[in-house]
Amino acid sequence: MRFTQTHKESLTADGLFASFRKEIIGLQSETPLHFMKHIAASELIINEDGSVFHLHIKPEHLADRIILCGDPARVSLIAGYFDTKECDISNREFYTITGTYEGKRISVVSHGIGCDNIDIVINELDALANIDFATRTVRPVFRQLTLVRIGTSGGLQPYTPVGSYVAAEKSIGFDGVIYFYKDHEKVRDIRMEDELIRQLDWDITGIRPYVVSADTSLIEQITKDDIIRGMTIAANGFYGPQGRELRLPLNDPELNRKIEAFHFEDRHITNFEMESSALAGLATLMGHRAMTVCCIIAGRVDKTMNTDYKNSLPILIKKVLNRI
Repeated sequence: MRFTQTHKESLTADGLFASFRKEIIGLQSETPLHFMKHIAASELIINEDGSVFHLHIKPEHLADRIILCGDPARVSLIAGYFDTKECDISNREFYTITGTYEGKRISVVSHGIGCDNIDIVINELDALANIDFATRTVRPVFRQLTLVRIGTSGGLQPYTPVGSYVAAEKSIGFDGVIYFYKDHEKVRDIRMEDELIRQLDWDITGIRPYVVSADTSLIEQITKDDIIRGMTIAANGFYGPQGRELRLPLNDPELNRKIEAFHFEDRHITNFEMESSALAGLATLMGHRAMTVCCIIAGRVDKTMNTDYKNSLPILIKKVLNRI
């Protein structure tokens, strides 16, 4: 990918990510079908009924607008607002319902827990949209998906109390998933990563946190003026990686204190969750629009917890359904 001098001078980090996404879409839209490689059966596994391996859904089941959630039970909750339903398919932790809400065709898909599961779900959703299962080649016209993940999270700042909603405008990944994909450096905010490592006095061997941005236009579309725009850590575990200490001692007991104090361009890290970085990073690399918005159910600073968080989700679900 080449930029003119004007581009280089004018692009911010977020602008660079947006420009990269547009270029990916352009390349995917212009590449002739006969130049595309044949994708082997071991790489894209298609079930005997024509559905994709893990999700068990077929290309015709997938809408362009997709709401993601971790808990399969939450799929039924979200789809409970649908006016019509056309498919209801589950396999393992992956549950999909596609239907319509106020004239919009939407798929709701559960992904389970963690960035490793996001790698499965995003790759299979992209395959359903952009690979011809009959010929095992990439389709000549790129189909862009809009993906909004509704999750739960722990708040790290006084202005993200239990019951508030936070969108991950930027995600800090402790997982490393996108490092396995070419061009990952083009969607990362390296300057913020360097500052993060410096301020946190990072001492976790073998892991370099990466920083990626959600789709700017989608953030605007979903958050409006009543959802906090934050910087979210996607941890690669629920206990130690998020500073919880049970029987095993932590490698860096002060890490959460340093995370809470971190500041970059007058912004602070707002919350912990476990999927937003892989979602934003992979979606950007593929040319899709994606973001995560969470309901805060735990106050990590004041040590509070709302285990009855299911009562806090319907308002957020309706906001996303109305705005996606």
